[in-house]
Amino acid sequence: MSILVVTGTGAGVGKTVVTAAVAALARGRGSAVAVVKPAQTGVAPGHPGDLDAVIRLAGVTTTFELCRFAEPLSPAAAARAAGMPPVPMAGAARLVRELAESNRLVVVEGTGGLLDRYDEDGATIADLARSLSAQVLVVAGTGRGAVNQAALTLEALAHRGLDLAGLVIGRWPDEPGIVARSNVADLEMLAARPLAGALPEGAGALGREAFAEVARHGLAPTLGGTFDPAAFRHQVR
Repeated sequence: MSILVVTGTGAGVGKTVVTAAVAALARGRGSAVAVVKPAQTGVAPGHPGDLDAVIRLAGVTTTFELCRFAEPLSPAAAARAAGMPPVPMAGAARLVRELAESNRLVVVEGTGGLLDRYDEDGATIADLARSLSAQVLVVAGTGRGAVNQAALTLEALAHRGLDLAGLVIGRWPDEPGIVARSNVADLEMLAARPLAGALPEGAGALGREAFAEVARHGLAPTLGGTFDPAAFRHQVR
């Protein structure tokens, strides 16, 4: 059994698509997979959330969303704005441990970045990962500021003694400019290892079969794919 926490350098970097890609590859190998989203923010009740995208793209049906808040804020702030209780992080940890007993892989998708607050005590997805002894997969962007955001995330990760599963670019543009291309080498230097993947912009709009193929080519062998970071670097020079 294995637990993987997926976080990002911020919002909108492609965490959900990366989560779906990891789940799709594990499911394709015949592994039992569960996906947990402790907090969905910015989506009203009754509307499709991140787990709906994971189900559609990966075909995983064992999914759990613990809390949903309509405002596009951090989980703690969104709960406060809604006048609702915050995310029960201890309960989230118990659920993940229970799921890990019957599933080969449990993927936990965070909200926002590594240190976004989930409750008024300041609990974060980093705290959840530490309590679960889980590896953390970091999803990065490619625009201006991406390197600084990745550096801060990786520094916070190391400071908390968390194990980095890899750094993945969540939305690689069809026509990368000089900023995106130059960021690739810097991101690898920060992670002190080759990229663990790069998924193309728009992958989340694909059908399930096409998405599985994109996931295979876009994630490294450690995540079940065939992504070659050296070939990718050569391609984007």
